[in-house]
Amino acid sequence: MSNANVVVNKHSNNRVGPVMRAGELAMAVAEAAREDNPGRVIRVDDKRAYLRIDTDDELILRRETIENALGRPFKMNDLEVDLSSFSGRIETLPDQVRFYFATHL
Repeated sequence: MSNANVVVNKHSNNRVGPVMRAGELAMAVAEAAREDNPGRVIRVDDKRAYLRIDTDDELILRRETIENALGRPFKMNDLEVDLSSFSGRIETLPDQVRFYFATHL
């Protein structure tokens, strides 16, 4: 197997989710990801300046769950302030955000 194949395979995955600027909201999003996606392995990669939060195929974040984690009201469009990037596609609704892939690798 050539090195080129190793690199390609390393990045061929179905991980989806947000990359959040580190802080209170990122920690609340990580907590909400675990709560809102039962049965899924949620990975939180803390890079000090940001948190990469992901799982395979689909990740849902609900406004109510984020509010509970923050202990205060929260609007889903406020997520964009600390959302540096994301993996997959994104569907934004007033009460939830869904990260997903249209095609499974």
